[in-house]
Amino acid sequence: MSSPTAHILLVEDEPSLIETVRYALEREGFAVDVARDGREALDRFAESAPDLVVLDLMLPTVSGLDVCRRIRETSMVPIVMVTAKDSEADKVAGLELGADDYVTKPFSVRELVSRIRAHLRRSQMSPTEVEAGAVLSGGPVQMNVDRHEVVVGGSTVAFPPKEFELLETFLRAPGRLLTRELLIQRIWGDDYVGDTKTLDVHVKRVRQKIERDPHDPEHLLTVRGLGYKFVG
Repeated sequence: MSSPTAHILLVEDEPSLIETVRYALEREGFAVDVARDGREALDRFAESAPDLVVLDLMLPTVSGLDVCRRIRETSMVPIVMVTAKDSEADKVAGLELGADDYVTKPFSVRELVSRIRAHLRRSQMSPTEVEAGAVLSGGPVQMNVDRHEVVVGGSTVAFPPKEFELLETFLRAPGRLLTRELLIQRIWGDDYVGDTKTLDVHVKRVRQKIERDPHDPEHLLTVRGLGYKFVG
């Protein structure tokens, strides 16, 4: 069971789904705060500083995509998007704005809880668990794991949690092929359910931050049909 102090902000405007998800999360030991539109979500986020946000993209007043963007301007808190079944473009847009993961309606509440647990485990790891003081480097990148800092070409660049974990994984295995399956298992966990789109979008975002030309990468390379590798 998760720590009872873990605080989830649930942003959803469908009453029946609110009650179902809130009940499931509270049963797992989470404290749950609910916002029913985008403006309320931003207000509650500022007031309560949650440990994780479950964010529906289809919201009144302020869109879920705008809420995601606004949160990412000030915080690296994990964000799990909730999207409609046919909103492929929204999934990609949300991931590119900094969301860490998504579930598609209709979804299994058990799957959502599992993903929330996995994201909270990673975001709440202690410095000793991530090798305190470790400094990794490769190509134009220097990473201080303990401080959660990344310097690219002499300038500090912000990396949300999943992008940071992904880049760290590559820097720890220079020159090695890392398959999509291995990367998904390491970054999203054994209980991840979904396709590789989430991984591919995160790789794209990392490239945009570390490559001179993200469309012709020199360091984070695709191994067609298999995965990726990082070369210095």
